[in-house]
Order: sequence, then C-alpha cells, then structure tokens
Amino acid sequence: MAAAAAVSCLNAPEVPELRTGDLVFVGLPMDYSLDNKDDTTMDNAIVAATGGEELNMIHVAIVEVANDTTWIIDATIKHGVDRHPLSVFLSDFTLKTGDYPEFIIKRVKDNSLAQQWVETAKSFCGAPYDVYFNAGDDAYYCSELVETSYLDASGKRIFHNAPMNFKDENGEFPLYWQQLFAMIESEIPQDKPGTNPQAMSKEDCLETVEGIDITVL
Repeated sequence: MAAAAAVSCLNAPEVPELRTGDLVFVGLPMDYSLDNKDDTTMDNAIVAATGGEELNMIHVAIVEVANDTTWIIDATIKHGVDRHPLSVFLSDFTLKTGDYPEFIIKRVKDNSLAQQWVETAKSFCGAPYDVYFNAGDDAYYCSELVETSYLDASGKRIFHNAPMNFKDENGEFPLYWQQLFAMIESEIPQDKPGTNPQAMSKEDCLETVEGIDITVL
C-alpha cells in the first residue's frame, strides 16, 4: 500500500502556483464603463474570457513571492510605482459592483532571470505614474515598468516596443479608455511609441498559467 501511495504521489499533477516574475493582466469587457452600476458586467467578462471574445487588458502587474507573502509591483495612478501586498492590489481593482475583473496570469517561458526582473522593478518604486505615456522620462505607466524591468542576459528588453494601440477590433476606443483619459485630462496616446497591456499579453515569450485564482490566495 505504501508503495502504491508513493507512485500515486509521483503521478499527481503539479498544482499551479504563482511564482516570482509572473505577470497579472487585468481584463474587462470591451464595453465596460467606469460609471457602470450594472451587476451583469462581470457576467459579460466571463463570457468574453471563455467564449473567445477579446477582453480589454487595462493593466499589468508584476508578482513577487517572498517570505510566504505575495507582493505586487506595479505602476498605477493611485500609488505611482509601488510594491504592496496582493490584498491591496485586489482592493484597488475591486469594481463598483463588488466583483473582480478577470485576472489572467502569464509567465515568461524562460523565467530564469525572474528575481533579477523583480529587483529591477522594485528599484523604480517611488517614481510617479506617467499620465502622459511619454517614453524615456522618470515616470512609468504599468506596461512600461514591465518592459523596462524585464531584460535578457545581454541587457536587451524582452518585450517589444511598438506604436500603442488602444482601439478594439472594430477600430473604436473602448469606453473605459475614453473615460479614463478624460478623467486624467490627457489625450489617448494612440500610436505613440511604447507598449500597452493588450499588446504585451500577446507576446510570444509569454505563456498563460491556468488554474490560479489570485482572489483566494
């Protein structure tokens, strides 16, 4: 019996878990409104996630697992570039309905430099959020922080820099982006050089990690 149990353990599937260097992408339905009070909104998001419809990736954050605590390093309007517990991240991204957006976990296929990437990202903590999405200054938006921090062994960025695209597949700006940039009194930086979470989430160097629910960790 003991031998059979040992074989069973050896054959047990690996339980997915967050790792240092993982990326959390935050997805909302393309028609999501910042003023939305309709509690069916996240039902729409779930349909989009499972039915092949594209989600609007509005944010990306970096994971650090240290001393049995899950930390998030990211750049937001509220905190600037900051490192905080996962619970703070979840609170910040709780929708007005009390629901969460879709959280999609992705991992760099070769994450051997993950700790280095995280340490680099932490070195930017205290920098302001880049509301103007200007490359090369001392402020950072979310995907710019990731792009700047994730370097290969030769010091080259592993994520591509390209004209930013905030439009949906129909060539329209999702309502979320229209409202957000109006709120911060800035034009949507369409076609400016840089990156955004939507494009980053599709990079070939990433793979999706299924089976992790960060809301119950």
